Amino acid sequence: MPSVAVAPEAERELTDRQVRVLLTSVLVVATCGLLYELIVGTLSSYLLGNSTLHFSLTIGGFMTAMGVGSLVSRRIHGDPLVWFVGVELAIGVAGGCSAAALYWAYSYAPLAYHAVMAGAVLVIGVLVGLEIPLVARVLDMAGRQRRDTVANVLAVDYLGALLAALAFPLVLLPTLGVLRTAFVTGAINLGVVVACLWAFRKMLRRQRSYRPLALATLALGLPLAAGAVGAGWLADVFEAKLYRAPILFTEQSPYQRLVVTRSRQGDTRLFLDGALQFATSDEYRYHEALVHPAMALAARRQRVLILGGGDGLATREVLKWPGVESVTLVDLDPAVTDLAQRHAAILEANQGALSDPRVEIINADAYRFIEDSPLAFDVVLVDLPDPNHESLAKLYSRPFYELLRQRLGAGAMVSVQSTSPYFAPEAFWSIVATAEAADLHPLPYHIYVPSFGDWGFFLGSTHAVNPERFAARLAPLASAAEPLRFLTPEAFAAAQTFAPDLTRPAGVEVNTLDDPVLLDYYQKGWARWQ
Repeated sequence: MPSVAVAPEAERELTDRQVRVLLTSVLVVATCGLLYELIVGTLSSYLLGNSTLHFSLTIGGFMTAMGVGSLVSRRIHGDPLVWFVGVELAIGVAGGCSAAALYWAYSYAPLAYHAVMAGAVLVIGVLVGLEIPLVARVLDMAGRQRRDTVANVLAVDYLGALLAALAFPLVLLPTLGVLRTAFVTGAINLGVVVACLWAFRKMLRRQRSYRPLALATLALGLPLAAGAVGAGWLADVFEAKLYRAPILFTEQSPYQRLVVTRSRQGDTRLFLDGALQFATSDEYRYHEALVHPAMALAARRQRVLILGGGDGLATREVLKWPGVESVTLVDLDPAVTDLAQRHAAILEANQGALSDPRVEIINADAYRFIEDSPLAFDVVLVDLPDPNHESLAKLYSRPFYELLRQRLGAGAMVSVQSTSPYFAPEAFWSIVATAEAADLHPLPYHIYVPSFGDWGFFLGSTHAVNPERFAARLAPLASAAEPLRFLTPEAFAAAQTFAPDLTRPAGVEVNTLDDPVLLDYYQKGWARWQ
């Protein structure tokens, strides 16, 4: 930014309208600054998991970079108004393109992802740190009392942070998605530039700064506007690279991004935040292993609870059993259960199970439901995503399993998907150890699912599980309209055997709310294979 001579004091007296424009600009740029933090932290958590790590890195990096920006502002000479407008232009471009840069890195240069993330945090943070000192200097030069200047600017700045914290999860993310939110936020930064150019046009024209700043705003605003309009197409380009199959459906819910793909061979897949949930080519192996051992070994099957499983595939298997009177399905995200009831490819897979009159869908947090429900169930199936961040790790904790035990009726069974004993052995056996600590008497077993590899589960109950009864109790399925394709008594017996390289590691710890060791086990386990 070239040095510009400061206008004489008499020429820098600001009108009340100009002061209001500056304070409003502070409100807007503070909102945008926090939005960039949330965008980088959220997208990194979506793509890589471990939200605590990535939000900590993002927030810590931003705060440090903002401090650097504040120090750099002391070395800026020239008209602070011109510098402020220039900084807003730079933030608009850097922040507006930040999500696209992170998507690109994850899709095309995954090893460079954290470097791109660090660069975005550093650049945006330094620029944001420059904003407030520059505005304060403009107001100071206008003869405003410094104490009032600092108080007004900081008050508006904090209010902007509150607006961003409310708008991002409640409005922007569910309606625009991460990518479009970034472009729109960048455009809003340029809107601040436009407002300042209009309010200070006479002053800037005297300094011959108005025209170059206006042209720069126009030149930079066009690609941001194009990005906001074409964000959906751009997301499809990145996701097509990630998923390696034609995309049938995408949706950004308040909780996660849903993507449905279908290969040329007709294999339909559902991804949540980039993580595969099922592939129709082999999902029957997983769901038969999750559902039927618990259903067969339970004393009764009238009342069934499914935690997770919003795709309806576990429900499909449950409804094959005679005597099922009610199925309560608890899934946090209504977007998933809605998708399972209206998307043709998912409906074909779950055979319309969620429309069965015996099925009740409750969109709620599984932990809160188990904590608040007074009901007892005959069978509980826990079909939750892997514990790749804190909100999921708590659903594999000792307190959760203790609550779960209280929901089991006499002779009831619980079955829990427990990640891979091959790819993340410490995580798998930590889940088993946690169930033991909760007195669920876990019986671990595992099967091979081609889309996932070796995959683990455990059966649990208030009493010791006797798997030898499984073969005899499969009899009610003999007359089922659609017989099981994979799970036989012999396959279930084999599933309970663990080879030497899959046996329980020494010293594996119990997962608790206070010390979520499972998250660390899981992240380190899967990192070995990436």
